[in-house]
Amino acid sequence: MKVWINGSVLDEADARVSPFDHGLLTGDGVFETLKVVRGGPFAARRHLERLAVSCRGLGLPCPDPAQMREAMAAVIDANGLEDARLRITVTGGPSPLGSDRGDAGPMVVVAGGPLAGWPASTDVVLAPWPRNERGALVGIKTTSYGENVVALAYAKERGAGEAIFANTAGHLCEGTGSNIFLAKGGRLITPPLSAGCLAGVTRALVTETVHVVEDSVPLAALLEADEAFLTSSTREVQPIRAVDGVVLPACPGPQTLAAAAAFKALVARTVDP
Repeated sequence: MKVWINGSVLDEADARVSPFDHGLLTGDGVFETLKVVRGGPFAARRHLERLAVSCRGLGLPCPDPAQMREAMAAVIDANGLEDARLRITVTGGPSPLGSDRGDAGPMVVVAGGPLAGWPASTDVVLAPWPRNERGALVGIKTTSYGENVVALAYAKERGAGEAIFANTAGHLCEGTGSNIFLAKGGRLITPPLSAGCLAGVTRALVTETVHVVEDSVPLAALLEADEAFLTSSTREVQPIRAVDGVVLPACPGPQTLAAAAAFKALVARTVDP
């Protein structure tokens, strides 16, 4: 594979990141994952806007959006990507061995790869650790993913495909790499951003295409849902079959089917909604 690093397209074997990179040493970095649809990055504007929010939140210089579009196009073209995934990563760059950043400037990487298929539905488990909805990194898509790695491994050990977090108030929050929706009594509900979840791009697009209520609900409400689904840039809309071994009444249910159909129609209309 060929990757783009700080302005140059390189073979993967020739790509080099400093062992003193602050992203590697401390998790000082932000990123975006995009889906490549019909040879172009889907929802690039929204992802680049969120990247800017993340950079500001972490105090990193934000790459120029026009340059990022050129970099994504270069990686797609160099690798002949059609239906794939892209990742933009921005780190603090080479730095001292500590929390302080160096003065060498950020490291910016754009890489692409195959799109792993998602199963038609998935089981989830409730993570035993809460998200901190008042933390310094709330709303920032950082490379500090250790908590997600541990929680996803916890889910896989129990035969599930995703772990779902509550926040410190005990309210439903999000998955390790997904937003969550549940339906109960005819209402389609997703946690508000104030619950501590990431402002997912697919989450936003779903809320704009079907009627969704943003509401704080207890984590246990997921166990009592009529149906539920996950959203993310690569999984799009994925139904949930069971929660902690409790099979939901419908998978996929009517609200899930409606959201999936609306999102599919949106993707068919445009690659940059």
